[in-house]
Amino acid sequence: MSPIQDHPLRYALSNELHARPFPSLEAPCRAVYLAVKQPKSAAARDKSRDLDHLKALLDRYGTAHPQPGATHFSGRIGQHVLKWEQHTEFVTYTVFINGLSSRPFDPADMDIFPENWLASAPGVRITSALIRVEDRPDEARIAHNLSDWFVPESLAVSRVLDDEAIVAGDFRIDPAGHLRFGVFVNPGIGRRRVGRIVQRLCEIETYKTMSMLGFTKVREIGPRMGEIDNELTRLMAAMTNGDGQEEDRLKALLSVSAELESLSAQTSFRFGATGAYEAIVAQRVSVLRETRFEGRQTFAEFMTRRYDPAMRTVKSAENRLSAMAARAVRAGDLLRTRVEVARSAQNQQLLEGMNQRADLQLRLQKTVEGLSVVAISYYAVSLVGYLLYPIAEPIGVSKGTLTALVTLPVVGLVWLAMHRIRRSVEASGPET
Repeated sequence: MSPIQDHPLRYALSNELHARPFPSLEAPCRAVYLAVKQPKSAAARDKSRDLDHLKALLDRYGTAHPQPGATHFSGRIGQHVLKWEQHTEFVTYTVFINGLSSRPFDPADMDIFPENWLASAPGVRITSALIRVEDRPDEARIAHNLSDWFVPESLAVSRVLDDEAIVAGDFRIDPAGHLRFGVFVNPGIGRRRVGRIVQRLCEIETYKTMSMLGFTKVREIGPRMGEIDNELTRLMAAMTNGDGQEEDRLKALLSVSAELESLSAQTSFRFGATGAYEAIVAQRVSVLRETRFEGRQTFAEFMTRRYDPAMRTVKSAENRLSAMAARAVRAGDLLRTRVEVARSAQNQQLLEGMNQRADLQLRLQKTVEGLSVVAISYYAVSLVGYLLYPIAEPIGVSKGTLTALVTLPVVGLVWLAMHRIRRSVEASGPET
């Protein structure tokens, strides 16, 4: 019995679930995080350029290249470990460094990425972060560090993973251009658990930033959406006037519908991506299993107050755009119906006018036929009279009497001949 044949993608699909393992980290350590995205049409970019840029970095450290077409890579660059991931719209670089710097969140840590290499990136920075992981001191020391490192007004801090660690961040860009996250871990915590915490923080920041692109898109198209909404409302209100300008309004409404469809096409990907990124942010926050630290706001509360309103604005704009497009379609259908009814009435009036003209033409034709009978009869009687005049004297009849005798038969024959000709023409008309 021959073995069963595997689906061509069976192993690829299975391996994809294990393609991006969490890093294994031991405190104290720190991480440098960078996410790069093309400003426009990032999803349709040439992704081979991302891989070429990674290879250029690896060449500087003498590290072996990933396989062709790779979408993720993990390896050493000098004394540090690099993790690279390629996503639909962006790529991320995370460097894990053992030990702590004397200066918390030292911008010099970013120097691991050479300046000219950064300048040649196939895109722009969407976010970058410095993450400091240290052994957990007493809570008074943690509170002191938090007040030194972060902006208190926007600071989010919480105990996570059953109080195995404390994470903190204010989601603000520091003077060096980076975000900061602090992680305080209990002694004996697993290395992979530390790696998961750091990875979750990087993902929360990245997907939060990517989803906010949808909010900026709403701000960009918001004024025009308001103008289109007002124009659509005006057109629909004018439809009740019945002033005979339906065709002009229909043209204006079709123009509005076309612009709405264009806006929908331009924003559909961004709105869809925003919804997906928002869901990832919520899921990454929830898996931290937060509890409150000294009465401060948690990451979930920060998102509820600062992030969720922006996402609701995006969803509202998406729903509003869909509703406007549907309203324009309904108004267009109604207006087309009114135009068709008006055209039908015009056509009916035109047909009635044509019938009247045909009736007049028929009467005129009958009048002409009668006159033709008279004229032809006159000439026919004259001709017959001329033919019969030679026999009038032999039979003792005057010319007047003879003319009178032949007039009625001649007129009858002429009328009969004209009648047959007309019927013959009417019978042969449809065939021609």
